[in-house]
Amino acid sequence: MGAALEGYLSALGADNVAEGMRYAATGGKRLRGFLVTHTAKLFEPAREGHLIAAAAIECIHAYSLVHDDLPCMDDDDLRRGMATVHKKWDDAIAVLVGDALQTFAFELLARDDVHPDADVRIKLIRTLAKSSGAEGMVLGQAQDIAAETAGRALTLEQIMTLQSNKTGALIRWSAEAGAIIAGEDSEPLRRYATALGLAFQIADDILDETGDEAKAGKRLHKDAEAGKATFVSLLGLSGAQARARDLVAEAVDALCIYDARADGLRDAANFVISREH
Repeated sequence: MGAALEGYLSALGADNVAEGMRYAATGGKRLRGFLVTHTAKLFEPAREGHLIAAAAIECIHAYSLVHDDLPCMDDDDLRRGMATVHKKWDDAIAVLVGDALQTFAFELLARDDVHPDADVRIKLIRTLAKSSGAEGMVLGQAQDIAAETAGRALTLEQIMTLQSNKTGALIRWSAEAGAIIAGEDSEPLRRYATALGLAFQIADDILDETGDEAKAGKRLHKDAEAGKATFVSLLGLSGAQARARDLVAEAVDALCIYDARADGLRDAANFVISREH
Protein backbone atom coordinates (compact mmCIF):
# COMPACT_ATOMS: atom_id res chain seq x y z
CA MET A 1 0.00 0.00 0.00
CA GLY A 2 2.85 2.40 0.79
CA ALA A 3 4.33 1.93 -2.67
CA ALA A 4 0.94 2.59 -4.25
CA LEU A 5 0.51 5.80 -2.25
CA GLU A 6 3.97 6.98 -3.23
CA GLY A 7 3.18 6.20 -6.86
CA TYR A 8 -0.02 8.24 -6.88
CA LEU A 9 1.70 11.20 -5.20
CA SER A 10 4.79 11.03 -7.43
CA ALA A 11 2.71 12.04 -10.44
CA LEU A 12 1.81 15.42 -8.96
CA GLY A 13 4.91 17.42 -9.93
CA ALA A 14 7.80 19.09 -8.15
CA ASP A 15 6.40 22.33 -6.71
CA ASN A 16 6.41 23.02 -2.96
CA VAL A 17 2.85 21.79 -2.43
CA ALA A 18 3.39 18.48 -4.26
CA GLU A 19 6.72 17.98 -2.52
CA GLY A 20 5.09 18.79 0.82
CA MET A 21 2.34 16.26 0.16
CA ARG A 22 4.87 13.51 -0.41
CA TYR A 23 6.85 14.61 2.64
CA ALA A 24 3.76 14.62 4.88
CA ALA A 25 2.73 11.15 3.72
CA THR A 26 6.16 9.65 4.43
CA GLY A 27 6.49 7.05 7.18
CA GLY A 28 4.01 6.41 9.94
CA LYS A 29 2.24 3.24 10.96
CA ARG A 30 -0.15 3.24 7.97
CA LEU A 31 -2.72 1.58 10.24
CA ARG A 32 -5.72 3.04 8.41
CA GLY A 33 -4.52 1.89 5.01
CA PHE A 34 -3.73 -1.53 6.50
CA LEU A 35 -7.30 -1.79 7.78
CA VAL A 36 -8.73 -0.99 4.35
CA THR A 37 -6.71 -3.63 2.53
CA HIS A 38 -7.06 -6.34 5.17
CA THR A 39 -10.80 -5.93 5.67
CA ALA A 40 -11.25 -6.00 1.89
CA LYS A 41 -9.37 -9.31 1.72
CA LEU A 42 -11.98 -10.88 4.00
CA PHE A 43 -14.41 -10.77 1.10
CA GLU A 44 -12.48 -10.82 -2.19
CA PRO A 45 -8.95 -11.16 -3.58
CA ALA A 46 -6.71 -8.11 -3.40
CA ARG A 47 -7.07 -5.69 -6.30
CA GLU A 48 -6.07 -2.17 -7.20
CA GLY A 49 -9.30 -0.65 -5.89
CA HIS A 50 -8.38 -1.67 -2.37
CA LEU A 51 -4.97 -0.01 -2.66
CA ILE A 52 -6.48 3.19 -4.01
CA ALA A 53 -8.95 3.40 -1.11
CA ALA A 54 -6.10 2.71 1.32
CA ALA A 55 -4.04 5.51 -0.24
CA ALA A 56 -7.03 7.85 0.03
CA ILE A 57 -7.45 7.36 3.78
CA GLU A 58 -3.70 7.79 4.32
CA CYS A 59 -3.93 11.13 2.48
CA ILE A 60 -6.76 12.23 4.76
CA HIS A 61 -4.80 11.17 7.83
CA ALA A 62 -1.66 12.96 6.63
CA TYR A 63 -3.67 16.14 5.96
CA SER A 64 -5.09 16.02 9.48
CA LEU A 65 -1.60 15.77 10.98
CA VAL A 66 -0.23 18.65 8.90
CA HIS A 67 -3.04 20.93 10.06
CA ASP A 68 -2.98 19.60 13.63
CA ASP A 69 0.72 20.50 13.90
CA LEU A 70 0.20 24.15 12.90
CA PRO A 71 0.90 26.91 15.46
CA CYS A 72 -2.81 27.78 15.62
CA MET A 73 -3.61 24.18 16.60
CA ASP A 74 -1.18 21.99 18.57
CA ASP A 75 1.97 23.92 17.53
CA ASP A 76 4.31 20.95 17.07
CA ASP A 77 7.80 21.06 15.55
CA LEU A 78 8.32 17.32 15.15
CA ARG A 79 6.25 14.58 13.50
CA ARG A 80 7.40 11.02 12.75
CA GLY A 81 10.89 12.06 13.73
CA MET A 82 11.02 14.83 11.10
CA ALA A 83 10.36 18.55 11.09
CA THR A 84 6.67 19.28 10.71
CA VAL A 85 5.57 20.68 7.34
CA HIS A 86 5.17 24.24 8.58
CA LYS A 87 8.68 24.11 10.03
CA LYS A 88 10.26 22.67 6.88
CA TRP A 89 8.44 25.21 4.70
CA ASP A 90 6.08 27.73 6.33
CA ASP A 91 2.54 28.01 7.66
CA ALA A 92 0.99 28.92 4.31
CA ILE A 93 2.53 25.95 2.50
CA ALA A 94 1.44 23.67 5.34
CA VAL A 95 -2.17 24.84 5.01
CA LEU A 96 -2.06 24.27 1.25
CA VAL A 97 -0.39 20.87 1.62
CA GLY A 98 -3.15 19.78 3.98
CA ASP A 99 -5.84 21.13 1.68
CA ALA A 100 -4.30 19.36 -1.31
CA LEU A 101 -3.96 16.03 0.50
CA GLN A 102 -7.60 16.18 1.54
CA THR A 103 -8.93 16.89 -1.93
CA PHE A 104 -6.55 14.37 -3.53
CA ALA A 105 -8.09 11.66 -1.35
CA PHE A 106 -11.50 12.23 -2.91
CA GLU A 107 -9.97 12.45 -6.39
CA LEU A 108 -8.49 8.99 -5.80
CA LEU A 109 -11.82 7.52 -4.64
CA ALA A 110 -13.56 8.87 -7.75
CA ARG A 111 -11.30 6.83 -10.05
CA ASP A 112 -13.04 4.17 -12.14
CA ASP A 113 -10.58 1.51 -11.01
CA VAL A 114 -11.68 1.83 -7.36
CA HIS A 115 -14.88 0.01 -8.31
CA PRO A 116 -16.78 -0.38 -11.60
CA ASP A 117 -20.05 0.71 -9.95
CA ALA A 118 -20.27 4.50 -9.57
CA ASP A 119 -22.73 4.07 -6.68
CA VAL A 120 -20.07 2.24 -4.69
CA ARG A 121 -17.52 4.96 -5.38
CA ILE A 122 -20.04 7.62 -4.34
CA LYS A 123 -20.74 5.73 -1.11
CA LEU A 124 -17.02 5.61 -0.31
CA ILE A 125 -16.69 9.34 -1.00
CA ARG A 126 -19.81 10.25 0.98
CA THR A 127 -18.92 8.16 4.02
CA LEU A 128 -15.32 9.41 4.08
CA ALA A 129 -16.51 13.02 3.81
CA LYS A 130 -18.81 12.44 6.78
CA SER A 131 -16.12 10.64 8.81
CA SER A 132 -13.50 13.31 8.19
CA GLY A 133 -15.70 16.43 8.38
CA ALA A 134 -18.08 18.27 10.67
CA GLU A 135 -19.65 15.05 11.96
CA GLY A 136 -16.39 13.18 12.47
CA MET A 137 -12.71 14.07 12.73
CA VAL A 138 -13.07 17.84 12.38
CA LEU A 139 -15.81 17.83 15.00
CA GLY A 140 -13.51 15.91 17.35
CA GLN A 141 -10.69 18.37 16.76
CA ALA A 142 -13.03 21.28 17.51
CA GLN A 143 -14.20 19.54 20.69
CA ASP A 144 -10.55 19.05 21.69
CA ILE A 145 -9.77 22.74 21.17
CA ALA A 146 -12.88 23.76 23.11
CA ALA A 147 -11.83 21.50 25.99
CA GLU A 148 -8.53 23.40 26.31
CA THR A 149 -10.35 26.65 27.08
CA ALA A 150 -13.34 25.26 28.97
CA GLY A 151 -11.83 25.93 32.39
CA ARG A 152 -12.75 22.46 33.62
CA ALA A 153 -11.53 18.97 32.84
CA LEU A 154 -13.65 16.72 30.66
CA THR A 155 -15.38 13.69 32.11
CA LEU A 156 -14.55 10.19 30.93
CA GLU A 157 -17.75 10.06 28.87
CA GLN A 158 -16.91 13.38 27.21
CA ILE A 159 -13.38 12.23 26.35
CA MET A 160 -14.77 9.03 24.85
CA THR A 161 -17.16 11.05 22.68
CA LEU A 162 -14.40 13.44 21.61
CA GLN A 163 -12.00 10.65 20.68
CA SER A 164 -14.73 8.67 18.91
CA ASN A 165 -14.90 11.64 16.56
CA LYS A 166 -11.28 12.84 16.42
CA THR A 167 -9.54 9.47 16.08
CA GLY A 168 -12.24 6.84 15.86
CA ALA A 169 -14.20 8.11 12.86
CA LEU A 170 -11.37 7.55 10.36
CA ILE A 171 -10.49 4.18 11.87
CA ARG A 172 -14.13 3.09 11.53
CA TRP A 173 -14.22 4.20 7.88
CA SER A 174 -10.98 2.33 7.22
CA ALA A 175 -12.39 -0.90 8.59
CA GLU A 176 -15.72 -0.56 6.79
CA ALA A 177 -14.36 0.49 3.38
CA GLY A 178 -13.45 -3.07 2.36
CA ALA A 179 -16.97 -4.27 3.08
CA ILE A 180 -18.42 -1.33 1.14
CA ILE A 181 -16.25 -2.17 -1.88
CA ALA A 182 -17.32 -5.83 -1.69
CA GLY A 183 -21.00 -5.05 -1.06
CA GLU A 184 -20.95 -6.93 2.25
CA ASP A 185 -22.32 -6.18 5.72
CA SER A 186 -19.89 -3.90 7.55
CA GLU A 187 -21.46 -4.03 11.03
CA PRO A 188 -19.02 -6.59 12.56
CA LEU A 189 -16.11 -4.51 11.26
CA ARG A 190 -17.68 -1.34 12.63
CA ARG A 191 -17.81 -2.95 16.09
CA TYR A 192 -14.20 -4.07 15.69
CA ALA A 193 -13.07 -0.60 14.66
CA THR A 194 -15.04 1.22 17.36
CA ALA A 195 -13.24 -0.76 20.06
CA LEU A 196 -9.93 -0.55 18.21
CA GLY A 197 -10.14 3.23 17.79
CA LEU A 198 -10.72 3.80 21.47
CA ALA A 199 -7.92 1.38 22.42
CA PHE A 200 -5.64 3.25 20.02
CA GLN A 201 -6.34 6.58 21.72
CA ILE A 202 -5.89 5.15 25.21
CA ALA A 203 -2.55 3.73 24.05
CA ASP A 204 -1.64 7.20 22.76
CA ASP A 205 -2.42 8.70 26.17
CA ILE A 206 -0.31 6.02 27.84
CA LEU A 207 2.59 6.71 25.47
CA ASP A 208 2.28 10.43 26.11
CA GLU A 209 2.76 9.67 29.79
CA THR A 210 5.39 6.91 29.66
CA GLY A 211 6.87 6.89 26.16
CA ASP A 212 10.28 7.77 24.77
CA GLU A 213 10.29 10.87 22.54
CA ALA A 214 13.08 9.45 20.39
CA LYS A 215 10.99 6.38 19.59
CA ALA A 216 7.74 8.30 19.32
CA GLY A 217 9.24 10.83 16.91
CA LYS A 218 7.18 13.65 18.42
CA ARG A 219 6.92 15.77 21.55
CA LEU A 220 5.37 13.94 24.50
CA HIS A 221 3.72 15.02 27.78
CA LYS A 222 1.81 17.81 26.01
CA ASP A 223 -1.53 16.97 27.60
CA ALA A 224 -0.14 16.87 31.12
CA GLU A 225 1.62 20.21 30.56
CA ALA A 226 -1.63 21.71 29.30
CA GLY A 227 -3.59 20.32 32.25
CA LYS A 228 -5.91 18.36 29.96
CA ALA A 229 -7.86 15.37 31.18
CA THR A 230 -6.82 12.10 29.51
CA PHE A 231 -7.66 8.45 29.94
CA VAL A 232 -4.55 8.13 32.11
CA SER A 233 -5.41 11.10 34.33
CA LEU A 234 -8.95 9.83 34.83
CA LEU A 235 -8.35 6.07 35.06
CA GLY A 236 -4.77 6.00 36.33
CA LEU A 237 -1.99 4.30 34.37
CA SER A 238 -2.90 0.73 35.34
CA GLY A 239 -6.60 1.44 34.86
CA ALA A 240 -5.97 2.85 31.37
CA GLN A 241 -3.83 -0.14 30.45
CA ALA A 242 -6.54 -2.53 31.64
CA ARG A 243 -9.22 -0.66 29.72
CA ALA A 244 -7.12 -0.79 26.54
CA ARG A 245 -6.66 -4.56 26.92
CA ASP A 246 -10.41 -5.02 27.42
CA LEU A 247 -11.12 -3.02 24.27
CA VAL A 248 -8.68 -5.11 22.24
CA ALA A 249 -10.43 -8.25 23.48
CA GLU A 250 -13.73 -6.70 22.42
CA ALA A 251 -12.32 -5.85 18.99
CA VAL A 252 -10.96 -9.36 18.50
CA ASP A 253 -14.28 -10.89 19.57
CA ALA A 254 -16.10 -8.91 16.87
CA LEU A 255 -14.03 -10.76 14.24
CA CYS A 256 -15.10 -14.27 15.26
CA ILE A 257 -17.30 -14.75 12.17
CA TYR A 258 -14.28 -14.36 9.88
CA ASP A 259 -12.23 -17.25 11.35
CA ALA A 260 -8.52 -17.34 10.38
CA ARG A 261 -9.04 -14.87 7.53
CA ALA A 262 -9.03 -12.07 10.12
CA ASP A 263 -5.77 -13.01 11.86
CA GLY A 264 -4.03 -9.95 10.44
CA LEU A 265 -6.74 -7.72 11.91
CA ARG A 266 -6.39 -9.47 15.26
CA ASP A 267 -2.65 -8.86 15.15
CA ALA A 268 -3.31 -5.19 14.38
CA ALA A 269 -5.52 -4.89 17.46
CA ASN A 270 -2.81 -6.36 19.68
CA PHE A 271 -0.18 -4.14 18.05
CA VAL A 272 -2.16 -1.03 18.98
CA ILE A 273 -1.55 -1.53 22.70
CA SER A 274 2.01 -2.89 22.45
CA ARG A 275 3.48 -0.21 20.17
CA GLU A 276 6.17 2.23 21.30
CA HIS A 277 5.26 5.09 18.92
